[in-house]
This record gives sequence, C-alpha cells and structure tokens, in this order.
Amino acid sequence: MALIALVAALALINLFAYAQFGVDKARAQTGQRRIPESTLLLTAMIGGTIGAYAGRARFRHKTKKTSFSMKLHLIALVQAGIAAVLLDTYAGAP
Repeated sequence: MALIALVAALALINLFAYAQFGVDKARAQTGQRRIPESTLLLTAMIGGTIGAYAGRARFRHKTKKTSFSMKLHLIALVQAGIAAVLLDTYAGAP
C-alpha cells in the first residue's frame, strides 16, 4: 500500500513539474509574470525531475540557460545516487 502511495505521489509531482514548464513558457511568450527558477528546481528536487526534463524538452524551455541546466543536472545526479544507495540497501530486504 505504501509503495502505491509513493508511486502515485511521484506521478503527481512529475505531472505538476511538466505543467509548470508549459505554464512558464506560455507566460514568457506573453510577457506575464514568470514562475521563479527556484520553484521549478524545487519541484524537481522533491521528486519531479522526470517531469521537469520532459517539460523542458516538450516546451523547449530553459534548454539554453546553462546555469539552470547545471542545477537541474545536479539534482538528477544526487537523486540517482540516493536511489542507487536505497536500492543497494533494500535489494535483499523481504
């Protein structure tokens, strides 16, 4: 049951991250107030990295901003490391 809740929560946060990139791109094109980069990165940090990458690619948004890309890549790298440690730690657990 806990695994299902975790998967559902991750799906929702990734959908939200994806949508944020679409909304921010639309706002950028129309001169409206933007979603702060810190908010986009925080959404990735709390589990929305896949959605962030998908939104970046789909909306071609923030792809040329090197500082943003480096931060997003660092978040993904840290998350991959944490996932590797958790998988190694709990791989043999019943």
